[in-house]
Amino acid sequence: MRGTGKVLYVIACAAAPAGDVGRLVELAHREGWEVQVVATPSALDFIDVPALERQTGRPVRSRYRKPTEPKPPRADAIVVAPATYNTINKFAQGIADTYALGLLAEAPGLGIPVVVLPFLNSGLAARTPFRQAVATLRAEGVRILLGPGRFEPHPPDAGPAAAAAFPWHLALAELPV
Repeated sequence: MRGTGKVLYVIACAAAPAGDVGRLVELAHREGWEVQVVATPSALDFIDVPALERQTGRPVRSRYRKPTEPKPPRADAIVVAPATYNTINKFAQGIADTYALGLLAEAPGLGIPVVVLPFLNSGLAARTPFRQAVATLRAEGVRILLGPGRFEPHPPDAGPAAAAAFPWHLALAELPV
């Protein structure tokens, strides 16, 4: 247990920056958060599960627990980073077809603050379904870090430079104190 005992769920999606999600965990620990990493099923191929489990002292979760497994602590806040086009659109529609999306589907209704730091290209960000999803989530109080001074969509095929510049620190700055 670290710091204040506040629990932050970090939901990692299958996007290029996900391999560096340990950077966000480190920043959160410095601010006194206990961290539970949750990965979408596709994100498991992007992250170093054993390293994250050592870093957090908790198993990385990607599926619903069995009734015989211990219940994890409830989140005081959730950060979705990197958040993909699919996850943001499904979150806005209330689709809960994975453990990560199930957590997100109920979080606004439970009053759990959610911060979403997207990683997507400009072609996807320009789509009407995505823009509507962002508006829907913002109307529910979800903090979507998209726009000037936050995250700007990268050009298609931007390569590793876009992932390396991912602004992990912005997500923590939006969390409640």
